[in-house]
Amino acid sequence: MEYRIRKLKKAEYPLLKEFLYQAIFQRDKKNPISRSVLDDPAVNVYVQDFGSYQEDFCLCAETKEKIVGAVWVRNIQGFGSIDDQTPEFAISLYPEYRGQGIGTALMLAMLQHLREKGYAQTSLAVQKDNYALKMYKQVGFEIVDEDDEEYIMLCKLK
Repeated sequence: MEYRIRKLKKAEYPLLKEFLYQAIFQRDKKNPISRSVLDDPAVNVYVQDFGSYQEDFCLCAETKEKIVGAVWVRNIQGFGSIDDQTPEFAISLYPEYRGQGIGTALMLAMLQHLREKGYAQTSLAVQKDNYALKMYKQVGFEIVDEDDEEYIMLCKLK
């Protein structure tokens, strides 16, 4: 599948709310988590007023003029927060575009962007049974902490 990775335009930032929902790991596909979870401040922090922080940055994957995935970073107090110097990753693709290498390409592009900006590391949180865990490890993230359900992962950039 042909696609291109580019910076998400400011006018496209509202798409991040849908991508945030798509990023939520759905264990039970027949009973998906309600979209009302996006109203929870602990979840909404990933997209609320995106672009208002200096560290806010988003790349998207586009195919046939349709945005099919996004990876974005913010320096926030999120589920995968390490400290106030470490931007936290969020990544999502529409389900029909998963498993085709697009997510890996998005992650590698964002890691390169963060290196160019001089960041030492980046973090994320992932449920222990999420299929994306393998991809995170492949691009350089390592488990640094955990609780009953999630891993906190860190990727050293230098």
